[in-house]
Amino acid sequence: QVQLVESGGGLVQTGGSLRLSCAASVSISSFNSMGWYRQAPGKQRDLVASITRGGSTNYANSVKGRFTISIDNAKNTVYLQMNSVKPEDTAVYYCNAARNIHLQYWGQGTQVTVSS
Repeated sequence: QVQLVESGGGLVQTGGSLRLSCAASVSISSFNSMGWYRQAPGKQRDLVASITRGGSTNYANSVKGRFTISIDNAKNTVYLQMNSVKPEDTAVYYCNAARNIHLQYWGQGTQVTVSS
């Protein structure tokens, strides 16, 4: 059974940095892609950043230049480095792992709150 466990969320001031981690219970090389999504209260869950098995990355326009997604295959972990955070980055952040469009897994979410 695949489990994704996020960590690293918390309270950070505007302009600060935070690094989220997502540890998988299986080899992350078994996934076609991994990513981070976020959901603010009353809003839909949106893609923040993703990375394919080949290393190609994709970012939401709102985080380009500020957030960086990376993976550590040896640790079966995907990271989201968040720099220059803004209050609008406040949300629950979810880790996602996809084998294909029909087979995806989600973590339990970690809260990120940016104070102004």
